[in-house]
Amino acid sequence: MEHVILVDESDLETGVAEKIAAHRDGLLHRAFSVFIFNSDGELLLQQRAKDKYHSGGLWTNTCCSHPRPAEDIAAAAERRLQEEMGFTVPLEKALDFIYKAPLANGLTEYEYDHVFIGYYDGEIMPDISEVMDHDFLSFEMLDVLMKKEPSSFTAWFHIALPLVRSWLERRNEQMTA
Repeated sequence: MEHVILVDESDLETGVAEKIAAHRDGLLHRAFSVFIFNSDGELLLQQRAKDKYHSGGLWTNTCCSHPRPAEDIAAAAERRLQEEMGFTVPLEKALDFIYKAPLANGLTEYEYDHVFIGYYDGEIMPDISEVMDHDFLSFEMLDVLMKKEPSSFTAWFHIALPLVRSWLERRNEQMTA
């Protein structure tokens, strides 16, 4: 049985709950999202396996999950990137945000989401029990697809992608200033 770390709106731990119960009861818990880009600036997306407990078959960022109780959030992000996509790279903490979204199966995502960014051009060997497909896409192509087929993407990806784009733009401006 997997557990998640319950937190308050400042990301201070308030307890632990069984993962499915936390999603069923809409409890705020700690999560992370990883966004990996290639050298062309394209984002690596994954299509979640059909039999995932929620959002199966939907497209989303490179990987996302929850740290285990007492696990460092950055270490958890690196662990899941390896488990889901078959590679590791150095990750940089970019931002965090809180979101609450009802899911199609009666569950609720209510997460304090820590977002990490990395860069990778190598081989991708996803775990087929987690990921049914993957692709690198430009922001321009994502804009087109997300407008045309918004229900093909996870709820959190709709929220996180604009935040990541803004963070990258600010970072690029600072680097060129």
